Amino acid sequence: MAADPPRIVGTWEGVLDAGAQPKKHVVVHISADQDGSLSGTIDYPDQDVSGIQITTITYKADILHFESIPNLSSFDGTLRKESTEIAGIWKQGGTPLMLTLKRTSS
Repeated sequence: MAADPPRIVGTWEGVLDAGAQPKKHVVVHISADQDGSLSGTIDYPDQDVSGIQITTITYKADILHFESIPNLSSFDGTLRKESTEIAGIWKQGGTPLMLTLKRTSS
């Protein structure tokens, strides 16, 4: 019998604001397999890039961590109690940026 999917499963959107550079929209898709393991992809709609593989993803006690080797990025965030936002730090190319991902679908 499969366990209920974690609250983190769904589609999440946010905007990276690096100051002098143009803002960049990020869409993160997280899914759970029947065994409970998580997987996901990242899209950058502003750049017409989609489906970048998340290579490592963990979620425990409302803490989400994922890494994507193809685009050298990582994210560490905390799921808020309402399960509608994940607030954390996005790193890409060594530059940490605040990022809040908002749920758009489950």
